[in-house]
This record gives sequence, C-alpha cells and structure tokens, in this order.
Amino acid sequence: MKFVRNIFLAGLSALLVCSCSNAPTMVENGNMVFEISEDMQTRLTWNESTNQLVDFGYTEALITGNDEEIKEFTLIKSSKRKINDEKGQGENYLYQGKNTEGKLTKILSVTKYEDFPNMLITKVSFVNDGDTPVVVKEIKNNRYEVIGGGDTPTYWSFQGESTSRRRDWILPVVENFYQRNFMGMNNSDYGGGIPVTALWRSDLGIAIGHVSLHPELVSLPVDNRNETGNAIISMTKTYEEDEYVTLMPGETISSIEGFVQMYEGDCFLPLRRFSEYMQKSGIVMPESEPDAFESMWCSWGYERTATFEEVLGTLPKVKELGIKWATVDDGFQIAEGDWDLDPKRFPGGDQEMIDLVKEMKKDGLKVQLWWAPLAADPGTKILEEHPEIVMLSKDGKPYNISWWNSYYMSPVAEATINETRKLVNRFIKEYDFDGLKLDGQHLNAVNPDYSQANHPHDPELAVRELPNFFKLIYEDALAIKPNAVIQNCPCGTCMSFYNMPYANQVVSSDPTSSWQIRSKGLVYRAIIPKTAYFGDHVELSDNGDDFASSFGIGAVLGTKFTYPKNNPNVKEDYLLTPEKEVIWKKWFSLYDEKMLSTGTYMGGLYDIGYFKPEAHVVKKDDKMYYAFYADEWDGEIELRGLEKDREYTVVEYANDEQRTYTVNGSNPIIKPAFKKDYLIEVY
Repeated sequence: MKFVRNIFLAGLSALLVCSCSNAPTMVENGNMVFEISEDMQTRLTWNESTNQLVDFGYTEALITGNDEEIKEFTLIKSSKRKINDEKGQGENYLYQGKNTEGKLTKILSVTKYEDFPNMLITKVSFVNDGDTPVVVKEIKNNRYEVIGGGDTPTYWSFQGESTSRRRDWILPVVENFYQRNFMGMNNSDYGGGIPVTALWRSDLGIAIGHVSLHPELVSLPVDNRNETGNAIISMTKTYEEDEYVTLMPGETISSIEGFVQMYEGDCFLPLRRFSEYMQKSGIVMPESEPDAFESMWCSWGYERTATFEEVLGTLPKVKELGIKWATVDDGFQIAEGDWDLDPKRFPGGDQEMIDLVKEMKKDGLKVQLWWAPLAADPGTKILEEHPEIVMLSKDGKPYNISWWNSYYMSPVAEATINETRKLVNRFIKEYDFDGLKLDGQHLNAVNPDYSQANHPHDPELAVRELPNFFKLIYEDALAIKPNAVIQNCPCGTCMSFYNMPYANQVVSSDPTSSWQIRSKGLVYRAIIPKTAYFGDHVELSDNGDDFASSFGIGAVLGTKFTYPKNNPNVKEDYLLTPEKEVIWKKWFSLYDEKMLSTGTYMGGLYDIGYFKPEAHVVKKDDKMYYAFYADEWDGEIELRGLEKDREYTVVEYANDEQRTYTVNGSNPIIKPAFKKDYLIEVY
C-alpha cells in the first residue's frame, strides 16, 4: 500500500482477501445489536430496551469536490472471519456495496471483540470503479441521528474538543446546539483533545470516536440544528480545498478506524472502555508515583515578579498547613525559549537557583519547577541559532502562542529535541527539582508544519509525533529521578489523550468553575484511573475556597495563597487571612487523613447529568465516600453501590459538627438538607 495524506490507496482485492462465509446482516455484541439493510443503511438497538436511540440511516458518505454527497449503495456481498490479535478474540464482518451509478464500491468493516461488549470497531472504504477520477472533499462515517426523548435537557454529552472558549467538557445539548469538535487546531494555540463524542439520554447513550494510535485531524461534531429535534453525530475527515484528494480509477480511499458504543448512564463507561481498548492497542497509561498524590502550593499567587523573600517567607506557613510540594512558577527565565536564569533575579547564576532549591527543600518539602516547552519568544537565542525550528503555516508565517507572544518550535526538529533534553537535565539533575510543571494551552496540539526545513513532504508529521516529544521529557526526567512528578497542564484545554501516557499528574488546568473541576475529574478518572488528578489552585474554584469540589471527587488539593502579604504588582488578592486559614487548615488536614486521591473513583453509580443532586463516589479502604453537590438541597438521596441486608454507618466527616447515623443496604435512603456540598463516609 502507498500512504498519501493519511489515506490508503489499494486495490479492492486487498480489502476482501479472506476465506470467509457470508456475514449476517445482524451483529450482536453484549446488549448492542448492529443491523445493516439491503441499501446499506444501518441502525443500532439495545437488547434490554424497547426505546429506540437511533433508527436506520446512512452512516457513511463520500462528499466530492462539488459537494455531491454519495451515500446510497446496494449491498451485494458480505463476508465474515474470526480474528485474534492484541485486543483479543473477535469477529470481523465486511459488507460490500455498489452505488446507483456503479462507479463506486463501498466496503464497510465492522469488528467486535469479546473483551469489549457493546462496542464495535468500524472503517469504511470507497473504491473508484469508474473510468474517471473522483475528487474527494470529505469522508463521513459513524453518522447517527440520535432520537430525542422527553428529558430536560434532551441530551447530555461529552465533547472532547479544545478551543479558546474553554467550554465545559460535559455539557447539555439543547435546541439549535452545534459544536464541531475538531481534533486539530481550533485557534492559533488551542487544539487537540480526546477523540470521543458521547451523547446520552436518561435511558440510553451512544459514543463514537477514532482509535488511531496518534492524533488525527478529524471532527466529531454534535449538531442539533435540524427540524426533527434529533441530534446528529458523526466522524468527519475534511480536506482543505487545495488538498482535495483525487481518487483515480482503481484506487481506494479509507476512513480512519473508528468505534461506536452504546451504554446506559453517563459518559464514564464509554470513556473507560475507549481507554481500555486503546491500552490494549499499545497506548499504556501511567500509574502515578505516591509523591504525585501529595498536596501542593504554588508561587503563582505572587505571579511573575515573585521575589525570593516572598517565596521563602511563605514556606513556613505552607509546611504548617501540611502541604508537601512547593512550585517555583513563571518568571525565573530570561524569556520563553531562553531558559537561562534572568540575571536581574539571579545575579549569582545557576548556583543561586541551586541554593534556592536547597533552602526550599530544607525541611522536607518537595519542589517543582514551572516550564513552557515548545514556546520560543522572537529574538531568543535558540531562534537566532536555529531559525529552522520555527513551525510555519502555508503562507510562511510562524504560529503564534498567544499568552507569551511566542512561536511554536517544531517538536520533531533536532535542535528542539537537543535543547529540551539539556533543559530536563539542568532542571532535574543540576538544579535538583523534584518535578516539572509543563504549562500552556499550546502543549495540547500543533498545526501542520509547512516549513521547508522540517519534513516538507509530510506537514502533518509534527501533529502525529507531538506525543513523542512529551515521552522524551517524561522518560528523561524519570531516568534521572525515578520518583519525579511530571505534571502536564495544558491551560483551559481538554487534554490530548495522546499526551496522557507521558505525565504522572494531570490537572483541571485553569478551571472556570467548580463544575469544571468535578466534571473534568470524572473524565480523567474514567480514562486514566491510576494517574493523579490535581484539582488546581483552590483560588480558581467557586468563591475561591471550594475545597469540597476537589476533595469529594478524589483530586489532589492545591493553593497559591500569599503570606504574610500580597505582591504589590499583583491585582488579585490571594492573601491567607486568619479567616481563610481556618478553612485551609481544615481541608488540608482532612486531605492528609483521608487521601481520597488514592482511592477508586466509582463511576457509573450516578449519572452526572440527570441525577440530582450531582453525585460522586470514591471507594477507599472498604469505605465509600459520597460527595453530593447542589446550590441547595432538602430531600431524599439513594446511596448506590451498597450491599443489601447490611447495616452501614454514615459519618458527616466534613461538617464542623460531625453527625453519625445508620442506613440499611436494602433501603439506603438518606434525607439531608445542605447548601453547596454534602460529604459523607459510609462503612
């Protein structure tokens, strides 16, 4: 096969080579049933439900350069074969059809695995059987029109895109809703994400996405703008106008391999199953070091002009509160891209940083260093010495990183890699930092690189290879310090799934609300259940003091308070007042006592969208920790997940006046009244 622009060109025979029998037009996997009709329309049903989620429809289409949508085919042949690969045992079904004019053949591949019930792996190929070229603008597959129910809102969803809007990842889908969910760059420095779209009603849900082993430039849109009131989801590969694909006679174009799942409940289960499938495919997620679950203080409360006196003067209070980590944040460097120490702040050079780290670690604190790799300011030394590392757009302009007014460095350029490895060695070995905080929305993804200095034959190489840049940082750091904590904080983005294997601490990354802290936590706990999740600085939560949102979902607690006074150059007030200190002491003490961040998040017990009040459960040491959230609640709540015919003790451990009572697992109904949050321990 010849690989061109992420499409496969091959003869039809290569797709149908197998000793097979006719494939059934109905395929069952778990409770999920796939059906294909004579005109190659498909639908999905759920064995345990009489309610229809999606009806028969054209789930694949080829869109030509003149916007003709080719989707009508007649099924003429099918085949079936058993498979056994790294994902386990299963069966593959091929369905072949001809379009009405006989110029195109469609081949739909559907694969089920025994270890992944309620999930099918799909791929569609189109073969040009005519005698004239076909210009291809777009391939669409896994297109489903999801029937609305009687719920309010009609649907809840998980949508894994990243844009400068910094929208919620879990959000309702209402009338006239549309979100593109493009997995490439959506703004100059915002892009990438988790290649999954999940849409659910209170009874059933459907999820689609792709299962490529590297980032792909596809969209997973949710469109609820049609007259039927039904939401349409799909996986779409769109080629730019000057990159339309010309499909010559005899050639084949294929979609990226994708998946479709059906499920009950919210998005936790489909995200977990997607992650498990990808890990079976070779993308292994990390299990965090114990140090990654310890609480953190960051100097960012003093921002870029923090002085040593301010940082060192705050540490006694940090230690008094029981916080285990301190972070040296942005401002130590000459510029982004020139990571030598600013001589105005470090007149003594590297030795002064070494001495600072020693002083910070003197009484047992671990120390982390902030860093924004891949960013280089115009005029910095590395760009003067290696101008070829700047990534360029089609019109020859550098891609801008907005926060620092920097340029993107190519993640595959030799000079970028060499400089990055030197910096990891300097930060971890020479300066003796215990971890790195990799920061910036630009870390999540990159644009295609059209620079003639870097892989001009394949502009998307940098897109696909970006995760390996973080692999380099991660592995080099752990080779120096096996217990190093490498935090990836792609500010305000939905963290790229493909970068997750190379960080042992992920972050809510500048949440705009406490809801984002909690809902992002659910997503991370589904995909990377053994990786530490940092709820970010509590000052970013509702009212700047909502520790309960991080605590209740099992997130690591953090803060950026200032003490004993603010930095005069900073407009925001982060001063730890005596009144605040009472709150901070309570939660950091509780955190050390319970360490829920090391427990197991029990996703699937409650629906984060439809169940009220919002509910999360963490299991640890044979105890269940329930966390409920609402502006105000006074009513019944069922404690799910308990064994019948057993009596349980309920402790309101987070209340100033703890109350203890009992419930029975056969009727585990409680009737609390609370505002904001209600956290209980049940055993």
